[in-house]
Amino acid sequence: MPNYNIVVDLTERRLYLKDGDQIVASYPVGIGKLATQTPNGQFTIINKQPNPGGPFGAFWMGLSKPHYGIHGTNDPSSIGQLVSHGCIRMHNKDVLELQEKVSIGTPVTIQS
Repeated sequence: MPNYNIVVDLTERRLYLKDGDQIVASYPVGIGKLATQTPNGQFTIINKQPNPGGPFGAFWMGLSKPHYGIHGTNDPSSIGQLVSHGCIRMHNKDVLELQEKVSIGTPVTIQS
């Protein structure tokens, strides 16, 4: 059984899905702008919601830091940019692929 964890590298603007220490997938992400930066730290996924609507795209995964999450987007051109209010934005196809592999309780490390 996989032992998944997520690492978000803010400098690289990439999200890595790891099984233990092995990277099994890598995705480009959009992150918080200077005024509303994505927080560094250790979090966990606390909820998952398909089709949350609006700017959150096809899927939402809430983090243990309130009001922050990993989600899709209705603006694919924002991926790779400093654009969000601190959330991790992914292409809808990527967030749908990721959410199939991770469950509530999956650790998420955000680092610069």
